[in-house]
Amino acid sequence: MTTPQQLLQSLLGKGALPLEWQDAVASVDRVLFIPEVIVGGDFAEDPEEWLRIVYADGPVVTQVNDGKPTAGDAFRLHTSSSSMPSIMLEMLALLDVRDGHRVLEIGTGTGYNAAWLSHRLGEANVTSVELDETVLTLANENLKRAGFHPTTILGNGRDGHRRGAPYERIICTCTMRDVPQAWLEQCPNGRIVTPWGSSFFSGSFATLDVVDGKARGTFSGCPAFMWDRTHRGGAGRISDLYHAEEGEKGTTDIAPQNVIQDDQAFFIGLSVTDAWFRWCDADDDSGEATLWFFSDDGTSWATVEYVPDAETYEVEQYGPRSLWDEVRNAFLSWHDLGKPERSRFGLSVDGNGQWVWLDDPAERVEVG
Repeated sequence: MTTPQQLLQSLLGKGALPLEWQDAVASVDRVLFIPEVIVGGDFAEDPEEWLRIVYADGPVVTQVNDGKPTAGDAFRLHTSSSSMPSIMLEMLALLDVRDGHRVLEIGTGTGYNAAWLSHRLGEANVTSVELDETVLTLANENLKRAGFHPTTILGNGRDGHRRGAPYERIICTCTMRDVPQAWLEQCPNGRIVTPWGSSFFSGSFATLDVVDGKARGTFSGCPAFMWDRTHRGGAGRISDLYHAEEGEKGTTDIAPQNVIQDDQAFFIGLSVTDAWFRWCDADDDSGEATLWFFSDDGTSWATVEYVPDAETYEVEQYGPRSLWDEVRNAFLSWHDLGKPERSRFGLSVDGNGQWVWLDDPAERVEVG
């Protein structure tokens, strides 16, 4: 895909472009928001490949490791991007903006989403907050080049932007562990949409309707956004995190893939909030695999060895935490609840914090 029209047609063909956003997508050229050097592409070296990436319906990573110098073999954490257009549109559909709405965006990134909002609502109704000064400077240049001048603020998105409040809508473009009280105060009657979750499972949109400063809503989707930089989850290469010391060994009769499916992982992530997993297939075509778990602080790890058709699986746990035991206990609790789907859970937020419930807001889920 090498032209704006091709991106537009791709989104239309997928049924991913709501009618109310078609003009914005058609009018705002994504190429204006992408730097010449990106992860996987360099305009100077291969302009056709660079254009293919820009006009594909995929994310474009524009920064790694917060822009800090990175040695050639060092781990590269993706820290800023232009999100996948179809996911952006899914999120905007959940936001349900109307003419005249004032929107606060958390995470300016490249400015592409702020440009869509400005085209649809008018730039005077759009405020965007960005934590990274370099990212914000480039976003402002991109927006100016595209002909838009929304209000952009350098600051911590968790604080919102009180001077511009109240807002009818808040959209967050990074994954949050919680919904800040400041957002409820600045959008006391409206809607908030944000990627939400924990280190174990962060693949949910939380869509919250706010009435008189109290929010309630549901989970949906399968987004993969970068973290709120002030509350990041763990990440890294196994070779950098694995401690060669032998851990405590045992077995389990729970097939490891059963704990990382969407519904189960969502529920496990409500209590195992500060650990993450990675599934690694064996490279010998045996069908075997290892499921790794790491604590965010890097002090604990666990493995479960998957062998096809086995009835039990070898477990090894290292460090001050028994990560597999934590995951197993949460999985069994989910099973005891009747294996509820993620869509049955909801989130409430007020001045006292946030809590997850099952089917009814009065039925709080006890975790931990």
